[in-house]
Amino acid sequence: MVNLLMLGTGGNVPSYNRFCSCLFINYKGKKILIDCGEGTQIAMKRYGCGFKDVDLLLITHLHGDHINGMLGLLATMGNSEKRNPLTIVGPRGIKNAIRAMMVLWEGLPFSLRVIENPAGSFSLIDDVFKEIEISTLEVSHSTECLAYSLYFRRNRLFDIEKAKSNDVPKKLWKGLQSGRTYYIDDRSYVPDMVLGRERRGIKLSYVTDTRPVESIPDFIYGSDLFICEGTYGDDMDIAKAVKNKHMTFREAAGLAKSGKVDKLLITHFSPSLEEPKDYMANATSVFKNTVIAHDGIRQDLSYKD
Repeated sequence: MVNLLMLGTGGNVPSYNRFCSCLFINYKGKKILIDCGEGTQIAMKRYGCGFKDVDLLLITHLHGDHINGMLGLLATMGNSEKRNPLTIVGPRGIKNAIRAMMVLWEGLPFSLRVIENPAGSFSLIDDVFKEIEISTLEVSHSTECLAYSLYFRRNRLFDIEKAKSNDVPKKLWKGLQSGRTYYIDDRSYVPDMVLGRERRGIKLSYVTDTRPVESIPDFIYGSDLFICEGTYGDDMDIAKAVKNKHMTFREAAGLAKSGKVDKLLITHFSPSLEEPKDYMANATSVFKNTVIAHDGIRQDLSYKD
């Protein structure tokens, strides 16, 4: 299961009821943040997320409403006795931004690993993170910007009859299912000796800030959850959306429909959008399974079989 918590759903500036962009992901005890807007620390404290175990930070772009929470957050993580490395992924320019911030972060008790503008798909070397395939897509905003797709792989189905027919000792079953290989008394035991058919994992896609470019539907295709910006709820604000390189609710829903996703969660609301739910019909008329996000909303993604 993948547990998600929207820590911030606002765009541009924080408001009294809405912090800036941030998604918190908990997977097998590993914690991931996508974006880190102003208010992230407060929201993490409010919802008991914990700071020490955040090991991966994915940044979409370098606008303040997506990175201004980083300065305080990393210092707090150090004060919370974090000592293992933090990996930060971001678009072109992220390394220069981190170097500039390091003037104020001098003495962090943990190291930073920065990955700039990765192409295609990749995984991190870690017992848990290696199960997550991360993909990026360059999208169309007023600055360099990445969309992210995370695919949480699932082990193949365990085939007990296959394990027995291959005379695999029971004490090795769990390890083999997780991908380990064993050598005992001149005999090797490999995962394929106990594994059956492939099983579908969980796909999460996160797209903000951008216009609805043609490459997005293929990128998000088949997502269990598609989190997308909807800066403007009113269809009449399309001119603003085009000018500022953002989306309306209807455009986000159009991408969800084209990408054949299971569920759409709209976020990143303009400060002028006081009640996003008032415009929900503009999305649901295009893609029925749409939810309007708010700070603190939780989503749990489970395997389908």
